[in-house]
Amino acid sequence: MDRYDLQARYLDLTRKHLPAAAAEAQRAGDPWPIRFDHCFMRIVLDHLFDGCWYDHLDRRLPAYKQLDDAQLTRAVAIAEAMLDGDVARIEAMNHDSLRWRS
Repeated sequence: MDRYDLQARYLDLTRKHLPAAAAEAQRAGDPWPIRFDHCFMRIVLDHLFDGCWYDHLDRRLPAYKQLDDAQLTRAVAIAEAMLDGDVARIEAMNHDSLRWRS
């Protein structure tokens, strides 16, 4: 994938597929701890950096546009891994992300 394909995939996963999966899990009675696109973006980016993403990137600019190709590839992989719906893992990832902000 080229850079623009990676950016598009990242946005598609975090804006569309992950929120849809969260909504489906909610309907099935197995709710995820997050459901909004910005929360998925936060978790993916924080796990990419193993810390609060805005300690590494300029908060005033779109984060995904600041990532290099290797980082974009890893961000897409993190988001794709979340699609398996493992609630315990998603809860742990959310907890880590929130902890890194405190």
